[in-house]
Amino acid sequence: MKKETTAAKFKNWTISIILACLMLFGLQCYSKTSSLKFAQVSDVHYYTGQNNTTYKMVAESSKLLDDAIEQINAEPDVSFVMFTGDLIDKSFEKELSAFLPHTKNLNVPWYFAFGNHDTMIGGYLTPRVYMDLVNNYNKNYKFERSYYAFTPQKGFRVIVLDTIIRDRLTSNGYLGDEQLKWLDKELKDAQKSTVLIFMHVPILEPFNSPNHRLLDADKTEEIIKKYKNPIAVFQGHYHAAKITQKDNVLYVSCPSLVSYPNAFRMITVTNYRNKTVFNIENKETNLKNIQKLAKILVFGSSIYTGEAKDQNNTITIKK
Repeated sequence: MKKETTAAKFKNWTISIILACLMLFGLQCYSKTSSLKFAQVSDVHYYTGQNNTTYKMVAESSKLLDDAIEQINAEPDVSFVMFTGDLIDKSFEKELSAFLPHTKNLNVPWYFAFGNHDTMIGGYLTPRVYMDLVNNYNKNYKFERSYYAFTPQKGFRVIVLDTIIRDRLTSNGYLGDEQLKWLDKELKDAQKSTVLIFMHVPILEPFNSPNHRLLDADKTEEIIKKYKNPIAVFQGHYHAAKITQKDNVLYVSCPSLVSYPNAFRMITVTNYRNKTVFNIENKETNLKNIQKLAKILVFGSSIYTGEAKDQNNTITIKK
């Protein structure tokens, strides 16, 4: 009788160990390991003038920027803000010097990718001067080049690209062989992380516009496609909302803050053991009178708002 009791205890103990191992394995497979939340603000086109131009509410850019900052500050657990180009509308030092004090109100670090309106051929506001001015207001920005990378937290790698052509007046973009080689190395070194790429001129256009596209987009996409870890590319320039998944790569185009629908993105990325989940939200301005006027100024507002799935979406990429 004693032997049977001991055997039964051993059996029950063995079963308990197996069940505990199965539960632990299940938790490793499905439980959250890390989460990163950030805001993407694109095409602010900050302007100190008093008149709106074409379809851009540049005369209201200051109010729209402050509204976005207020909304971002109200969000819990935001890690950083990324401006994906065209922080200012005119490439003058006085415009950037007027934009920068607003960023002091942000409760979190902020970074940026250059837009075609930020620097210009032959102008005083060169990338170096621009970056030095930014650093006076932003002590997190200590990069030596106009393209750079950093690790916001374990499991994530941020890559910021400079897509701007500066030897001629154009709205097209270009990366060039040197930057593409650097991108390839960054991606190779980050294969165990979820990679977040930020740029102004998009790799994947939200709509067709030959005069605005990235001239070496094919080369860039070929490099990105080599890597199979979760990669998301956050783009601006077109002032339009669009979300497209290509296998393990997610392309997210952001609407403009200064033109309809006067919105920005709030993104939460969660790494699990076997997948990465992207929760993408569209955040419109609270300044509805400005938004209504902005809608009147655009032709075909649905081009810029996209479909419902381009505005708010949750996308899973398997590892």
